[in-house]
Amino acid sequence: MKKGVILGWILLPLCSVAQQQLTLPDAITIALKNSLDIQVAKNSLQQNSILNNYGVAGGLPTVSATATDNEQITTINQEFANTTRNTKRSNVATNNLSAGLTGSILLFNGYKVIATKSRLEQLEQQSKQVLNSQVQNLLASVMTAYFDVVRQQSYIKTINQSIEVAKQKLEIIKTQQSVGMANNADLFQAQLDVNALLQSQQSQELVISQSKTELLRLLTLKADSTITVQDTITVDNGVLLETIENRLTTNPDIAAAAQQVTINEYIVKETAAQRYPALRANGGYSFVYNKSAAGDTRLNNSYGPTVGLSLTVPIYYGSAYKRQQQVAEIDVKNAGLQKQILERDYSANMIKTYQAYVSSMQQLDREKGNYGLARQLLDLVLQRFQLKQATIVEVRQAQQSFEEAGYRLVNLNFAAKSAEIELKRVGSLLQ
Repeated sequence: MKKGVILGWILLPLCSVAQQQLTLPDAITIALKNSLDIQVAKNSLQQNSILNNYGVAGGLPTVSATATDNEQITTINQEFANTTRNTKRSNVATNNLSAGLTGSILLFNGYKVIATKSRLEQLEQQSKQVLNSQVQNLLASVMTAYFDVVRQQSYIKTINQSIEVAKQKLEIIKTQQSVGMANNADLFQAQLDVNALLQSQQSQELVISQSKTELLRLLTLKADSTITVQDTITVDNGVLLETIENRLTTNPDIAAAAQQVTINEYIVKETAAQRYPALRANGGYSFVYNKSAAGDTRLNNSYGPTVGLSLTVPIYYGSAYKRQQQVAEIDVKNAGLQKQILERDYSANMIKTYQAYVSSMQQLDREKGNYGLARQLLDLVLQRFQLKQATIVEVRQAQQSFEEAGYRLVNLNFAAKSAEIELKRVGSLLQ
């Protein structure tokens, strides 16, 4: 992503969209700034970045403090061999106060901490790839939707040109009829042709409005916002299949799938570590204060540091850990298979898209020539019609040829551009 695009997030006011022409760089900038999907991906990355810590993995010391203070009213009845020491009292006030500070650190647990920390690092890296994938997908969607608006507007330009011809044809017939050289049938047919084209124009305006609404949705702007798109579809004819194939391994979706294999491998190590002994070092400081108003022990006060080791040896857990490890190993295999499926599908789609790209580019030059010929034919037939050397049916046929040539040219241009965008998305080349 270019720095200029990032700066544009801050510098471009959203209100300008309703006041000026929306260019493709503007659309990309606004989409990247407003995208809710990208915000979700960024939040997921932030979560995994926070969790990527040795403390979360269990490798840092834990320290806790406790304190208890109990006041009691008790009845004491004590009898001793020496009867002079016998005590029997009611409503005796006693106080038990204890406090302590304990700390513990894991020394060994089958390298589970190392495996967990490595897994957390991979999760963070995977989140970055997911974010990159969201950015590339959004750029592709915005570009395709933007050029779809251009395509639909190009359609209506062809319709408008055909309307002008139909109106000229109608005026010619009216002029010829005024001197007795045309009949009402031609007049009615010419008027019907104009009305049909006007209806097509109105229908196409609806399609343009809906295409703009879809673009606004991708930009996360109000659906009723007013935008003006004045652009042409220019196709990059320098996209090479070899370049895309070489960059396929850097595709964020495939990279994330590869990282999932590694993540599952670390889960196997974490699960296997549960079958090993765990050794912890413990230390702390304790304080105990017990006081009673009566009884054999009136005051008991102790305090001091403590230090020690604790060893936990798993002997038998119903083979649960072994079975969990076996399931985790199967997850590794499945992740590897899913990665292969993804690579297979991406490779096949890349080939098909490139084939469509090459075919569209090859047809494009030819169709440009056909469009020019259709325009010349229409002008020629209209001139012959004005001289009564062509019929109204011939004019209609020339109009249809012109419209169809215009539609084919626009569709080929859009198809080539869509294929170019998809190939660059696969190769993570969109900016």
